[in-house]
Amino acid sequence: MDLLFPLLILALLVPMFLGIRRQKKEMAKTAALQDSLQIGDRVVTTAGLYGIIEELEDDTVDLRIAPGVITTWSRLVIREVVVDIDDEEYEELDGSEVSAQEQAEDSRPSPDKN
Repeated sequence: MDLLFPLLILALLVPMFLGIRRQKKEMAKTAALQDSLQIGDRVVTTAGLYGIIEELEDDTVDLRIAPGVITTWSRLVIREVVVDIDDEEYEELDGSEVSAQEQAEDSRPSPDKN
């Protein structure tokens, strides 16, 4: 009975400590992303809006979301930078997907026409 109270305190403090530690890592990751933003980067906001950075200021970022449409957002809403793949890589991916699809179609039995 004497050990119950210290074990209860320990059981409550350990998950709290681990949660705080994980939150600090995520905040550091977000701060690094905010510092690495550059004009011309393609980004996604927390609202799911894709855009290209046109101008950066201390607290705001101007995103081009369509030709001639530029909106101003807080830098904090930038969730991630979208990495575009090269045309050659896209063709390789596209070719492998098609060949896999063709293989799947070839392995299916053909329906009999009566």
